[in-house]
Amino acid sequence: MFKIKTAEERMNEKKPIKGAIFGPHGIGKTSLLWTCDQNTTLFLNLEGGDLAVQDCPVDSIDIQSWEDAINMACLVTGPDPSKHPHQPYSQAHYDYVFSQIDPGFLQKYSTIFWDSISVASRLCWQWACGQPESFSKQENFDPRGAYGLVGRELVRWLTHIQHTPNKNVWVVGGLDEKEDDFGRRKWDPQIEGSKAGLELPGIFDEVISMVMMQGENGGEPYRAFVCQKLNPWNYPAKDRSGRLQMVEEPHLGRLMDKINQPKPQQNFQTTIEQEV
Repeated sequence: MFKIKTAEERMNEKKPIKGAIFGPHGIGKTSLLWTCDQNTTLFLNLEGGDLAVQDCPVDSIDIQSWEDAINMACLVTGPDPSKHPHQPYSQAHYDYVFSQIDPGFLQKYSTIFWDSISVASRLCWQWACGQPESFSKQENFDPRGAYGLVGRELVRWLTHIQHTPNKNVWVVGGLDEKEDDFGRRKWDPQIEGSKAGLELPGIFDEVISMVMMQGENGGEPYRAFVCQKLNPWNYPAKDRSGRLQMVEEPHLGRLMDKINQPKPQQNFQTTIEQEV
């Protein structure tokens, strides 16, 4: 049955952070693990290349297939009661994964770090290419059907991850530089198909671009988080917390501390502009 949560209870409870971080190759996204509490962070490694954090004392699990990805998402987040027994993320799916590994080990973690959505989308594409939806009635491969299936599955996967209870969740991915129809530079998340990339900003509370910025007056370039949608570089970004500046230090631990701080006073119009 429904339970009323009072305004005081809602405002006093600590809300876990759900976010996505995108950046070009080599910017150091995986190295953000060094800036987290290693004792309470679980590294879900889809990349298979963890050389940058080989000495980082953080627990990890290797994800090698799309089936692994959805099984781990179901285990970490729990079952979705709206799903039918034959669907992924249902109670039956959760019970199956539970029979393979006891989820009790997850209790020690407060942050789940998925690396990366770009690889997850490629694993999903490989899986989708073998599904009936990817073939025409004449049994010819239909890339449109495959891309449509990838988009639906990725959105469902990300939406389920976003509902992980009582834990911070960060998903990282690549960032591609492109040009729009007018020759202007733009940046898009590196994800197979367009559906997931378009819907992702609406799924997560925080969307951050990790990029290289030029120092003032010709100074040394430096890495930074771009955290607000209205930024002059057209990087994908969104801050639903209302606590972050346009550019923040690329330190995930301190960023989460800042998000959890009391919200500064601001007018109604500013709040609306940040959440659009």
